[in-house]
Amino acid sequence: MRIFKSRVTRAITVAAATALIVTGCSSERDTTEGKGKDGAKDTFVFGGAGDPGSLDPALASDGETFRVTRQAFEALLEHEPGGSELVGGLAEKWDSNDEGTVWTFNLRKGVKFHDGEAFNAEAVCANYDHWFNWTGTYQSSAVSYYWQTIMGGFAKNEDKDAPKANYKSCTAKDENTAVIEVNKPSANLPGGFSLQALAIHSPKALKAYEKEEASAKGDAITYPKYSQQAGTVAGTGPYKITKWNKGNKEVQLERFDDYWGKKAGVKNLVFRTIDTEEGRRSALQAGDIDGYDLVSPADVKTLEKAGFQVPTRDVFNIFYLGFSQEKNKALQNKDVRAAIAHAIDKDNLVKTQLPEGGVAATQFIPDTVEGYSDKVEKYDYDPAKAKSLLKKAGEEKLKVEFCYPTEVSRPYMPSPGDLFELMKSDLEKIGITVTPKPAKWAPDYIDATEAGGCELHLLGWTGDFNDAYNFIGTWFAEYDKQWGFKDKKVFEAMEEASKEVDHAKRVKLYERANEVVMDYLPGVPVSSSPPAIAFAKDVNPPLVSPLTQENFAEVTFK
Repeated sequence: MRIFKSRVTRAITVAAATALIVTGCSSERDTTEGKGKDGAKDTFVFGGAGDPGSLDPALASDGETFRVTRQAFEALLEHEPGGSELVGGLAEKWDSNDEGTVWTFNLRKGVKFHDGEAFNAEAVCANYDHWFNWTGTYQSSAVSYYWQTIMGGFAKNEDKDAPKANYKSCTAKDENTAVIEVNKPSANLPGGFSLQALAIHSPKALKAYEKEEASAKGDAITYPKYSQQAGTVAGTGPYKITKWNKGNKEVQLERFDDYWGKKAGVKNLVFRTIDTEEGRRSALQAGDIDGYDLVSPADVKTLEKAGFQVPTRDVFNIFYLGFSQEKNKALQNKDVRAAIAHAIDKDNLVKTQLPEGGVAATQFIPDTVEGYSDKVEKYDYDPAKAKSLLKKAGEEKLKVEFCYPTEVSRPYMPSPGDLFELMKSDLEKIGITVTPKPAKWAPDYIDATEAGGCELHLLGWTGDFNDAYNFIGTWFAEYDKQWGFKDKKVFEAMEEASKEVDHAKRVKLYERANEVVMDYLPGVPVSSSPPAIAFAKDVNPPLVSPLTQENFAEVTFK
């Protein structure tokens, strides 16, 4: 996940003298910590790359938040363990009318929320109506990004930038049947029903915090109090959130013994922020944590040789070089964009910077997603052709500002600084003068790219669900400041695919849309890669997910 399309993530702090000090870890871990009365370990500690932004997933759009909340909240639909196919979540079965505008969910029976309330159809509708009736700062895309992406705007749009509402209604047909209606069919459904941002809360909890407000001052968002402390939010997941110690940068969860499904294998679950890969690796090696994500490709073999477990996820992401045409007018010329595309040595980037299994990209979706086309125009590494195209365009002395993020590692972008340096060198070889513009990932870098403030920039995306529109529709369905172009052929191709209900026909339209996008060339798709995740020697790890949606209730100790 992603970004990350207009997706706002929380700030990641700079490492201090050592990552163990930053995270409040001790190199002399108490030998009784995390053990039950019989001496067996009963606490699993996972090292995350950043702090969660909210304990209410509806207000979030970043992977670090969802990694935590996913253990406590469940959506109507989920993804199969270790895969990307949709399966039942809180709904055992689901279907839609032929038009794709009426969705019926047959709900699980005997499900309870963490606060003891019963789950039923009225609870589902209470949630969807709650989001639909958001007002004020809640209507900001920084707060309600996913609601707006999947369901459009609100009952009464106050934010002028909010899209027209597509959500129509939710009806409790009976206790165990919920019917959700939308105004128009959308390629984002049914996949959108699986999003953690649309996971179901206890109606009792919703009522307790419905009057709490989010606020904004400039670009800074202040989230409601309930979302920043444990004790109020209540889902139906295998774990319940019990404490958020921001000083120690830890979120603590406890097994929910009344869970409707298989009970969690470990009693206590702790997410601890360690904001450098080196710090996370050192903490695992020292026994201070039991697992961590975003393993550096260079560390995989070292960890495996030492006996640690380092499973690799399947490929489900895209890393790209983006262009902002409004920021630099030269980029409005297709020959200039093509010259840059031909200048980038993708194979070298994959070979030197990505984990084993990484591949150079030809389009803005990975080849694991239906709609991938073998007929797109390709821009192979060819410096001579790149120079010729610049000359043709009259831009032999082209100057560009190149933004790249600092203090971050993403599944598709393990080391942004190193990737930038290689691309900078490639561009300079064809005569382009590059001015580096490093910026802290959040909020500086994300804000700048979203606003179209970067002539060239590095970003990527891990899919939320297995539909091509979740990738290409994210960026190219309409005008987006990040890219700054208004090509009707691109927009029309996206719209045609989005409204097609028949699956087979829609896949063909996605193939065509990919071909249209790459003919226009709004940016350069660079690579897809399989991110690795590491676990201690004594851990039976969960099935790893290509969508980075691991279920830690599957964890046990050997």
